[in-house]
Amino acid sequence: MKQLFLSLVVLAFVASCQMSGDKELVLIETTKGDIKIKLYDETPEHRDNFLKLAEEGFLDSLLFHRVMNEFMIQGGDPDSKNAEPGQQLGNGGPEYTIPAEINFPTLYHKKGALAAARTGDNVNPERRSSGSQFYIVQGKTFSDEDLAKVETRVKDMGKQGIFYKLLENYRDTLGSLQQSGNQEAMMALQTEIMEKVDAEAANLPDFKIPENVKEVYRTVGGAPHLDSNYTVFGEVVEGLEIVDEIAAVKCDQNDRPLEDVRILKVTVN
Repeated sequence: MKQLFLSLVVLAFVASCQMSGDKELVLIETTKGDIKIKLYDETPEHRDNFLKLAEEGFLDSLLFHRVMNEFMIQGGDPDSKNAEPGQQLGNGGPEYTIPAEINFPTLYHKKGALAAARTGDNVNPERRSSGSQFYIVQGKTFSDEDLAKVETRVKDMGKQGIFYKLLENYRDTLGSLQQSGNQEAMMALQTEIMEKVDAEAANLPDFKIPENVKEVYRTVGGAPHLDSNYTVFGEVVEGLEIVDEIAAVKCDQNDRPLEDVRILKVTVN
């Protein structure tokens, strides 16, 4: 029986290696060192877009323009290529966005996760991803109490998403009522919208983090409050210490590093 168990473990390990070999590897060379990324086949539009950006040299010479220790490092803004010191960044990118490919709990925000940045639900209720901006999770570890709070917070964010989707249908009407000064009609319409939000939110399933994912957040760390809201499309396979080093740099009030941390080159391996 012991021999059979060991054989099964070996077979599982071989299969895991074969699966990993099928995935695209991308090398991000930075001024702090190299980070090797595995892109997921489960998110093909994000995978193919990132490969295109790498092959075109789009990401070369860009900065990690937003860095938050125990959270993440963000790059991919083309405006950062020749940015002046102190210039606020984060709004640049190609003219297209990418449809969300959120695949939780299969893909989640563990330490080293590669995910797509995006604009907020208030202007982007479909949660489409930026065409070029991405972040790598550094994160931190979480207690069971912390994770319970995250589960409540993520469900609340789901209700918020419903609100912004419904708001699109009423935006013009609300604008007209505001211009006319009809406060009574505006309040009635706002009440109607919130009743619809509550009705749809009642059908939302409770957000639960599976036990195997919780264990990763307890021991390895990550950013669980982003799960189900942003597309995770890869992970760091080498160079987590470089992510830690970048995350530790001193930043200004806009979370931009005081000393530029630059992506020198991104290549597909």
